[in-house]
Amino acid sequence: MLDVKDLKVSYGNRQILKGVDLSAHKGEVIGIIGPNGSGKTTLLKSMAKYLKPDSGDITISGRSIDDMDSREIARNVAVVSQVVSIDFDFPVKDVVIMGRTPYIKGGETPRDIRIVEEAMKKTNTYQFRDRLVTQLSGGELQRVIIARALAQTPKILLLDEPTSHLDICYQAEIFGMVKEASLKGLTVIAVIHDLNLAAHYCDRICLLKAGEIVSTGSPGSVFTEKNLEHTFNIKVEVNRLSTNNSLCIMPVLRSWQKDHNETQCTVS
Repeated sequence: MLDVKDLKVSYGNRQILKGVDLSAHKGEVIGIIGPNGSGKTTLLKSMAKYLKPDSGDITISGRSIDDMDSREIARNVAVVSQVVSIDFDFPVKDVVIMGRTPYIKGGETPRDIRIVEEAMKKTNTYQFRDRLVTQLSGGELQRVIIARALAQTPKILLLDEPTSHLDICYQAEIFGMVKEASLKGLTVIAVIHDLNLAAHYCDRICLLKAGEIVSTGSPGSVFTEKNLEHTFNIKVEVNRLSTNNSLCIMPVLRSWQKDHNETQCTVS
């Protein structure tokens, strides 16, 4: 579905990506993981053709994105950015229908309206379709933006930290929606900071550090204590939950204990 080969990207004299290779297949959810400044967002922007790389190739279904115009890119790739802000008083349904822009010529068709309604129902936003987006909570707005992306009917959905400002309930809801879409054939590539969310919802992990890939593979093969300590410079414990066998990753932190009315710090 999507192939990235030997991708190199620089900002001025600073090289951000240093020869990254990544492939994504139909229906996969791939998590891009790494510390701040490792090149995660740069990789996503390159795949969306927001950035022009120094060198390397990016292809979708065997075709270079360099040969695609913006309308064709939008029909193949939808992007949900890290920070979303809409300051205009648009109704929700008008924001979601913007996702049909790559297809609309002269006005919305009944098919466009049907696709928009289906996207809102999938994201649980249909019930407030007539509300103004400026009146929504952060979680509600994020679901609207994902509905707009799904209305593009893309082959590939790129997510840049889609739940970074949301509580745990909204995080689970949004990743649950994304996972369901992948089971119907959508390829999802997401930058995620929460390692436990990534371990639970992603089929594969791409672990980045300083613009280079440390490891790629299943969450169980990538999220090892050795890999994570090397990448994030902190000791972690990796276990499995007894309830569903999901990975549980915890940093080894200092514990604070009170003894004889004095606070002492001990290292676990």
